[in-house]
Amino acid sequence: MKKYLIVGLGNMAPEYLRTRHNIGFMIADRLAADSGVSFTSCRYGDMAKMKVKNCELIVLKPSTFMNLSGVAVRYWMNKEKLPLENLLVLVDDLALPFGTIRLRSGGSDAGHNGLKNIASELGTQAYARLRFGIGNDFPRGGQIDYVLGEFPEEEMQALPARIEMAADAIKAYALSGLTFAMTHFNNK
Repeated sequence: MKKYLIVGLGNMAPEYLRTRHNIGFMIADRLAADSGVSFTSCRYGDMAKMKVKNCELIVLKPSTFMNLSGVAVRYWMNKEKLPLENLLVLVDDLALPFGTIRLRSGGSDAGHNGLKNIASELGTQAYARLRFGIGNDFPRGGQIDYVLGEFPEEEMQALPARIEMAADAIKAYALSGLTFAMTHFNNK
C-alpha cells in the first residue's frame, strides 16, 4: 500500500482558526471528515490516518506554528520512512486569486515562512505542494493583518466548495499522481 504524508499548514491557537493563513488546516480537516476519521494528538501536531482505495494518507496539522513547520515534516517523513515524492504540503498563497488551486512539484517559498522552514529542514524545495489562493486585497504594509485575518462573509460562503475541490485534488494526487492531479485541478 502506497503511503503519503499530507501536511496542512496553519497555527493551532484558537484565534487563528478561521484565518486565511490556516487554509491548510481547513483542507486537512475536510479530508479527514470526508473519510470519517478524527485527528489525535501526536508528536509535533495532530494526525489523522485514512485509506483512499489502495493508498494510506497520513494527514498532519503541525503544532509547531507556521514558521517551524519543517521540524514536524522532517520528523514524520523520517518516522514513516517516506520518500520526498510522497509528501504534499497544503498552503495559502497570496499570489493566487481566492479559491484557486495550484499543485506544483516544487518551487520557491515565495516568502512563505512555513515553506521556507520546510525547505530548510528537508534541504530542498523539491517537494509537492497544493497552493490555495487567498487573494491579496490589502493595502501596502497590510500583508500580516490580511493573512492573519478571517475570510469575509462572501468568501466564507464559497469556501466549503473550494475546500472540497482541494480535498478531491489530494485524493487524485495519491491515486493517480501529481501530473494527473495538476492537469485536472490546477486553476479550476
